[in-house]
Amino acid sequence: MEADTKTPVHRPLIVAGVILGLGLGGFVDGIVLHQILQWHHMLSSVRPPTTIAQMKINMLWDGLFDAATWVLTVLGIGLLWQAVKRDDVPRSSNTLFGSMLIGAGTFDVVEGIIDHQILGIHHVKPGANELIWDIGFIALGGILVIVGWMLLKAGKQDSSANSLNLP
Repeated sequence: MEADTKTPVHRPLIVAGVILGLGLGGFVDGIVLHQILQWHHMLSSVRPPTTIAQMKINMLWDGLFDAATWVLTVLGIGLLWQAVKRDDVPRSSNTLFGSMLIGAGTFDVVEGIIDHQILGIHHVKPGANELIWDIGFIALGGILVIVGWMLLKAGKQDSSANSLNLP
């Protein structure tokens, strides 16, 4: 039996994982911080939800945000489906989960810098110590990216050692 000589292609699985991570990271933000804890809404710093009308505006923008994260998640699932159908893409949990952590961490960093700091449309937890909460959110994102990168590297090493001998 001849060994498979195809060069492994990691990119499709990585792209799928990053897109999934972006979508799922947004879902965690929207579900946990917006809905369960109710610490903030999409526009709560510029449209404080102190009246029913202002709350409706915030709920609309929360819904648009959730719709965008849903689209990213569905896109990520589609890309993952395409990636695993390819024989030259190694199936690696480390690569997939590492990429997802990179996506989720990138979501936190970008959203934290743009929405919380540059635009100031909301903060993680407004009020006392809001800057500390915002910096913590960005730092958490950075940690997720670093851990994801480490898993991604391990996944590439695993798959090159296994040389595509997968069922």
